[in-house]
Amino acid sequence: MNPIQTHMPATARNTATLDTVAYAVGQSAIGKILAARSAIGVCAILIGSDAEALEQDLADRFPGKVLVEDEAALRGDLAAIARFTETPGAGLDLPLDMRHGTPFQQRVWEVLRAIPCGATITYTALARRLGRPNGARAVATACAANAIALGIPCHRVVRADGTLSGYHWGIERKRALLDKEAAI
Repeated sequence: MNPIQTHMPATARNTATLDTVAYAVGQSAIGKILAARSAIGVCAILIGSDAEALEQDLADRFPGKVLVEDEAALRGDLAAIARFTETPGAGLDLPLDMRHGTPFQQRVWEVLRAIPCGATITYTALARRLGRPNGARAVATACAANAIALGIPCHRVVRADGTLSGYHWGIERKRALLDKEAAI
């Protein structure tokens, strides 16, 4: 415990812990990855080409949170994520913190987590599965709001005609992930 927290009441220390997000940036087969963890679990996996842009994306997604770079604490998560991009069949078994979304987004994300590696689903089929047959756009919006790339595999959602569309991390990365998964 750091000296500042020593004199804090227990409730203030607990609040500080809940308001802190630790993060680190690493490298993977699909580019730089930023992993972030709250006290509950992994709350973000961001993918890109520029570490500073990833850090800004994290700050934008978690306003009001204290962001602390902590490579040592996230070394295992970064290794697991990098391993997943190389061998997706091994899975990505990390505790996730999916509280940072609306109830509908969280429902979409839960369904996405049930899609097996190597499989895809259309936005329309996913909407139907959620009991919202006309909700394909709402599903697409929930996918776009997903901060936990790979952990919540929104890359497995495709258009009704099977083509790729809208992936926050880039269509090329989506194609690479799906190709890797299809090769299993």
